[in-house]
Amino acid sequence: MKTIEMTRILLAAGLGLGLGCGVALGQSAGQDMKDAGHDTKAAAVDTGHATAKTSRKVYHTTKRGTKKAYHKTAEGTKTAAHRTDNAGDALAGKPEGH
Repeated sequence: MKTIEMTRILLAAGLGLGLGCGVALGQSAGQDMKDAGHDTKAAAVDTGHATAKTSRKVYHTTKRGTKKAYHKTAEGTKTAAHRTDNAGDALAGKPEGH
């Protein structure tokens, strides 16, 4: 009789622990899913910020390079025009700076 009683107690304890652990694992898995979702969102936000920063940097660098090229081209055009205007004077023997 004592063995049957002891078996029932051990069986009840084992089932209680088994079901309790199963519920705890179920809650833990759900929380893990939520954490994974939050981490994914945070990673997407970080990527968005990095993309925006890179886009601004590229835009400003391109703008600066375009402006520099424009000014250099304008300077070269003025120099070429000046040399062209003075080319006839040099052939005619006039002094430079005329």
